[in-house]
Amino acid sequence: MFSTLFFNLPHLAYLESLELMRRLVDQKRRGPFPEVLILLEHEPVLTMGRRAESSDILVSEEVLSGEGITVHKVERGGLITYHGPGQLVAYPIFNLRTLGLTVIDLVNGLEEIVLNTLSDFNVAGKRNAGQRGVWVEREKIASIGVAVQGGISFHGLALNVDPNLHHFDLINPCGLNGVRMTSMQKLLGKQITTSDLRPVMAKHFARQFNLDLEESPSIGQPLGRQT
Repeated sequence: MFSTLFFNLPHLAYLESLELMRRLVDQKRRGPFPEVLILLEHEPVLTMGRRAESSDILVSEEVLSGEGITVHKVERGGLITYHGPGQLVAYPIFNLRTLGLTVIDLVNGLEEIVLNTLSDFNVAGKRNAGQRGVWVEREKIASIGVAVQGGISFHGLALNVDPNLHHFDLINPCGLNGVRMTSMQKLLGKQITTSDLRPVMAKHFARQFNLDLEESPSIGQPLGRQT
């Protein structure tokens, strides 16, 4: 099993999480360091991957500002997506060579984790040929977008538990014109929170990638210890 620091954070501002991921990638590239898994939620943001176009934002800056949504261009793959409260986000900062993974293995594994997590709540997710992420019938419930630098992965997946689905109407999610997004709460017809999902998703990460998760109380503790 692979020693893994597990940060189970209630919330972290998007730019803070971006800085944290980049710092962890740099540390892992410079020498031995545990694998890292971060679970968290963000404030309302739009993130634009390397291939994203401004035309995928369907409303004005004034409308976004009125909704309290900021926009960030980032280095991950994929196009545009939304993050916000009620969405469980997972960031695996993994040394792919150490874990014996290709980038495709990683992405397939992230989809499998979402599928298994949904299954534990009696939601039948599926893959959609040619389109990354996880779907329920014709609606998308989870997005995948990763970056890899020096063999170290970052960014990751976002699963809609109970977000504000209206915010997805402001964009072409993942660059797909007309795609509809859904959530676990909408499908199940009952209240569900990210707190219900966190231990389940962590379990499936551990099983999928053979991780030994060591939960850390906060990101404030030193990250420089060696394995």
